[in-house]
Amino acid sequence: MNFTQADKLDFDPRPQMGEIFVDGFGQHMSVFSRDKKRLTRAFAHIFNLSDFYVAHENGIIKAMTACTSGAAPVRFDKAACQRELGFLRGWLAYSQLTKFVVEHKFPFEFAENMGRIEIVATAAAFRGQGAAFGLIGRIMEITPFEEYVLEVVNDNYAAIRLYEKLGFAVFTEASVPWYVRRFLAGFLYMKCGK
Repeated sequence: MNFTQADKLDFDPRPQMGEIFVDGFGQHMSVFSRDKKRLTRAFAHIFNLSDFYVAHENGIIKAMTACTSGAAPVRFDKAACQRELGFLRGWLAYSQLTKFVVEHKFPFEFAENMGRIEIVATAAAFRGQGAAFGLIGRIMEITPFEEYVLEVVNDNYAAIRLYEKLGFAVFTEASVPWYVRRFLAGFLYMKCGK
């Protein structure tokens, strides 16, 4: 398996990344559409490829994640969302995902030497095979940060176990507004040194 920064690939990874994104986070987006293909097309544009790393083999992306110094690695395009999801649902998807993903604030200050790992997702066919584990481990080897932080939904037990195996430990948590609790239980924040 290869681990590569997404903008260094010799093919456009966005369609596969969109599919993996919807597979991994689609349960939180069913209000916009239950059609996974439509959601994939609506969100394939969002990735800043220089912030993302992928685990891949033979042109197939197995897992992906972003690592930044605190900036959001995605941007939603209103026109693309509306084209695929319709005027109202597209606008709703654009505005809500921009608010809760792009503009989302962590409940602590980022230190200068801190890397933010986020949007960790594995393609459904490759879950449980170590792709995300290897990818995050590789990111921690090749990026210049001394400490890494991530956010995980507090009832995503499989992800929490994965991060603990990598050496991450919970250091704080946050609740979500009452109107979001139908989709998210709350967040745990985990960190790990190099």
